[in-house]
Amino acid sequence: MARLTMGVATKPMQRMRSCLYECTVMHHRFSPKDHRFSYRIFMLSVDLDELDALGRAIPIFSVNRGNLYSLSEKDYLPTSEALHNAGPPGPGTAAPGGLKARVLGYIGERGVRIPGGRVTLITLPRVAGFLFNPVSFYFCFDAGGRPAAAIAEVTNTFHEVKPYFLGPESLGGAPADGTFKVRVPKFFYVSPFSDVDVAFEFRLRVPNGGMAICIDDYAGENRTLVTALTGVRRSLSGWRLAWYALKYPMITLRVVFLIHLNALRLRLKQVPWFAKAARAADQRELYRPHESIAGTPLT
Repeated sequence: MARLTMGVATKPMQRMRSCLYECTVMHHRFSPKDHRFSYRIFMLSVDLDELDALGRAIPIFSVNRGNLYSLSEKDYLPTSEALHNAGPPGPGTAAPGGLKARVLGYIGERGVRIPGGRVTLITLPRVAGFLFNPVSFYFCFDAGGRPAAAIAEVTNTFHEVKPYFLGPESLGGAPADGTFKVRVPKFFYVSPFSDVDVAFEFRLRVPNGGMAICIDDYAGENRTLVTALTGVRRSLSGWRLAWYALKYPMITLRVVFLIHLNALRLRLKQVPWFAKAARAADQRELYRPHESIAGTPLT
């Protein structure tokens, strides 16, 4: 029988792909005024095939129910819900199901099928029931372990959700250990200090021993904002999560606080801003629209 440590079976956990990443988040705005800040967080990296096993193995972590740390599948990729301002006909609405099934359905509608493959979700967990995820990442691998697709799921402070798809063509010439890279129209209200009709450029390196992710804003060919997320892989255990409860107390609340603190600093710098409802028609292909735009048709 495996030796138990804080309710965690040591040998089985060593065989799991799920882990933690201890990260630094950096934001640097170049225009219209310079503004830079950074902070430390940790993120949970979960092989979606291991969700149930993790919930059983770690006493302070649960799946689809409350705990000090928890992950609820309904919080992610709500593809069975209505898509706001969907535009021309495209991929349909996925049937409801577990999170992995929704991910596979989402990428399958876009031409990527990975029978026997796996999906890794990198995200902030719920902490004491409170959730806020500025962005979560899905890395999808085929049965041979090769990266096949990725999704960046962006959530704003209005709790609207917009997934951005990165297909195999965005891997370039090194699919075995490469980086997904794509520049796409944003059409999403993330910050009152950034236009919604600019572009996001995603660069998502396939995670291994470390994590390196960049999301940049472009107005034409001018890069106006850089967001970088870099991290070091840590083992996932009950002891480490307990330590992170002290090292990073109420991390999801802290992220929300820092977002609003830096919004205040930008206001004090007199950076121009616009209200969410002012650009309602340009906020497209998102889930769970806020009441300020919910009735606005696409123009």
